[in-house]
This record gives sequence, C-alpha cells and structure tokens, in this order.
Amino acid sequence: MRVVSNTSPLSNLAAIGKIDLLQQQIYPQILIPPAVHTELIRFPKIQPAINACLKSRFLEIRKPTNTELIQTLNQPLDLGEAEAIALAVEIKADRLLIDESLGRGIAEAYTLKIRGILGILGILVNAKEQGLLTEVKPLLHELMETAGFRVSNGLYDRILQAAGEL
Repeated sequence: MRVVSNTSPLSNLAAIGKIDLLQQQIYPQILIPPAVHTELIRFPKIQPAINACLKSRFLEIRKPTNTELIQTLNQPLDLGEAEAIALAVEIKADRLLIDESLGRGIAEAYTLKIRGILGILGILVNAKEQGLLTEVKPLLHELMETAGFRVSNGLYDRILQAAGEL
C-alpha cells in the first residue's frame, strides 16, 4: 500500500507517543515529502520519534517531481500540503493522510483517497479493540491538550461510545 502523509496526522500521534499505532495496525510504510519532514522536525518534542521512524524506514522522505503542480497547489495551501498532494498524485497513492479541510477538498478533486482526523481517532478505537490500548479517553484528551486537536462534543461522544467508554 502506497501512503503519503501531511504533517498533522503524524505530528499529532507522535505528540502523544502513539505514532507506532499507524505501523502496527495499518501502514507498513508512509512516504513524506521534504516540506513535511521540515515541518515535523520543527517540533522538538516529537523529533526523537520522527527520527526513529525515519531510521526504521517506516517513514521515508520522497521528493515530488511535478514542480508545476506544487506551485499551483502552493497558492491556496502551505508547502507541506502542496508537496504531499503532489507526491500522492505522482505515485498514485492508495491513501493520503491529511487533516486540513481545504487540503482534503483539493485532494478529493484529484480523486485521492484521504484519511484525516476521523481516521486518527478511528485508529485509536481500533487499537483498543485489538488490545493495543486499554483506554482511548486519556489519549483523546492528550491529543486535545498537547497537540491542540479540535474535537466537537458530538464527535468526542461518538468516539468514546465506539470505544465503549461512554
């Protein structure tokens, strides 16, 4: 499975020490463009986790080659999102991990299959079902407090209900 990621899905899970759930459950490898790598290493708290993922080759930096597409996408999007979408288009990715609504909309216009905030929360629920986590609620709170994850009250309740914690 070819998977490309933007910054926030990786940084949010790394911030709570759970980036390994992506590899344990779903993706053997995730490709990130150089701009995403640059954004990820700006966060000192997650640098060790990101570096470990790069060393193990779970994360691999790959530069998109379609500079014209990157420039076009970089008008409404930041460079990390533009490069992630361009790379996903180039390699015909099976999935693009991206949270921001504008980026998701543009990715969908390129017929990319995306996974965002709901995907990350779903990963936590699946991890609990598989016995990899005992509780989702503390991690959800940590995502909200540490990573600045925004979750509506309705979504919060749905996630806890799916995890059997409400």
